[in-house]
Amino acid sequence: MNLYEKLADEIEDLVRSGVLLPGERVPSVRQMSQHRKISITTVIRAYVLLESRGVLESRPQSGYFVRQKPSQENKARSAPQPPLQKTHPLPVSTQVDMSRLVLSTLRSINSHEAVPLGSPYPDASPFPLQRISKYANIIVRRHHHWSVLDDLPPGNPHLIRQIARRYMENGQSADPGEIIITVGATEALNLCLQAVAKPGDTIAVESPTYYAFLHAIERLGMRALEVPTHPRDGIDIEALAAIMDSQPIAACMVMPNFQNPLGFQMPEHRKIELVRVLTERQIPVIENAIYNELYYGESHPTSLKSYDSSGMVLHCSSFSKTLSSAYRVGWAMPGKYRDLVEKYKFLNTLTTSSIPQLAIAEYLIQDGYDHHLRRIRKSYAQQASIMTAMVQRFFPSGTITSQPMGGYVLWVELPEWIDSMKLYHLALERKITIGPGYMFSTTDAYRSCIRLNYSYPWSTEIEAALITVGQLAASCERS
Repeated sequence: MNLYEKLADEIEDLVRSGVLLPGERVPSVRQMSQHRKISITTVIRAYVLLESRGVLESRPQSGYFVRQKPSQENKARSAPQPPLQKTHPLPVSTQVDMSRLVLSTLRSINSHEAVPLGSPYPDASPFPLQRISKYANIIVRRHHHWSVLDDLPPGNPHLIRQIARRYMENGQSADPGEIIITVGATEALNLCLQAVAKPGDTIAVESPTYYAFLHAIERLGMRALEVPTHPRDGIDIEALAAIMDSQPIAACMVMPNFQNPLGFQMPEHRKIELVRVLTERQIPVIENAIYNELYYGESHPTSLKSYDSSGMVLHCSSFSKTLSSAYRVGWAMPGKYRDLVEKYKFLNTLTTSSIPQLAIAEYLIQDGYDHHLRRIRKSYAQQASIMTAMVQRFFPSGTITSQPMGGYVLWVELPEWIDSMKLYHLALERKITIGPGYMFSTTDAYRSCIRLNYSYPWSTEIEAALITVGQLAASCERS
């Protein structure tokens, strides 16, 4: 446990035991720093964490106070931020031309000199890359002769068995014979889309949507149609049904769990309904499940695949967001399109190297994957609370954030007169990256939104960068 977490727990215990009463001022940041002989940054992090837990509240120019119990006279002062609203894109399909914008943005975000608030990748420092690499080296020494035939689709049977076992442990059945190993989830998404649609077809997506969906649609010469999406319930199934009944839709691409960028977990009854509506119309749905293991709740979320009895759900995932992005090992469970996806895998990239597959399989057998996941889930959940509280405190009035239930990204809706691309460039001049809202739509509907990454350990650098972005946003507001 970090020092700031210990301090936060101690103060919360004092509040629960009645030593600190509602409305009382707690020691100032400087006083607490001097008394405990800890840094001012550590105290600030503890206070912000307690603020996110609802234990303390900050008052401008006054300091931190124990939050009053809700009452009629203080409800207005302690009211939470208003929630994000459902999006309302026009039901019109458009050609996709996103690759240049996203590539240039990702290049700057990937700069080692910049603070990675805009990175799409999780912090790799807690990942067990050294242990996986150790297994890879052992495997190389054991096997002196490799050939392409060893790597042919569907993939290494040892890894396939471990993936199927992982689904079983999480309460979902998976047929090993359906699993196809791919080069990350990106290849899985592309192969599945290639299997269910052809150039010129229209693909329904959430709005805002994960830009990897837009890349796949653009690459294959298809059109995207953005569907209204609720920040808590996911894609608007009623709106989607109306669209499908009024114009031809070849397939649907969604992230039901911890969607990037909104972070929601689609309720179970909505998942069931979505599969039913699409199956009745014989429209396949490609499900991106890359964040499924990064849940903050008590149990692993179900997937659309759990409710699929007719093979219309093409389920995609990878280890890139939980174990190692360096090896880029993913998979697809394409339902009735399984043979076609395997064929396209062979035609597109021929193979996925066996050594990374075997190394990850060995890690899943030998090491504590669940322990590793529990550790990063706890870290992400705490850092989500801290970043949300910091954004609410230091960003312009009227800023609204998502309430992620898993994953590691926070969606921030700024006042409408702030242009996220202008803010992106201003931040980049100060060696800070953010994800501008333009990356998540084929239109400029999210020009005033940004996506932030909270997977990196909270530090003075991250904190200062976030405060700077808030100040830059306020300067955009004034101009």
